[in-house]
Amino acid sequence: MDGVNKFLATPEPPELGPGPRSGVQSEEELNGKFQEFFSTAKLPAQKQQLLRALVLLWHDHLESAHVIAQDIDTADGAFVHAIMHRREPDYGNAKYWFRRVGNHPTFGQLAKTVCTMLEQSGNADLARRLVLNDEWDPFAFVDACEKASGKNRQDELELREIQRIETETLLDWLQTS
Repeated sequence: MDGVNKFLATPEPPELGPGPRSGVQSEEELNGKFQEFFSTAKLPAQKQQLLRALVLLWHDHLESAHVIAQDIDTADGAFVHAIMHRREPDYGNAKYWFRRVGNHPTFGQLAKTVCTMLEQSGNADLARRLVLNDEWDPFAFVDACEKASGKNRQDELELREIQRIETETLLDWLQTS
């Protein structure tokens, strides 16, 4: 894994809800690794904070990620904030923050990658709900997470995989934009 994506090495992707789950790193461990990583990475401070917030979310440290994201008034900050509220779960608040995101530059890649994954798994119905006219619909993803939460194990596993794709796509964007 390149860049900060190496911090996503966990036995499984995050749950749709807040966690906690086994196999995640403590905030203290992550902060030490961030300090080392950011000492050599040439990234603006705000992007470093957003990367940090996304990784903290991945490791189920929702409150710390929330504190970071709520102080960054950009589409990227709103995106991280929305993911945090979706996992909390506070689905209405997640949708509020996705409205503030607007049409994020990652949505095209996200739509393409998710469609490919769902076609390979044979779940064209979910692909049609989440990707309309080749456009990612973050509100439909929030709805799908709410509907599947604790009810359908197979749907939940696929949605967790989509959440992984979402996180990796946003991490890549933040590191290269």
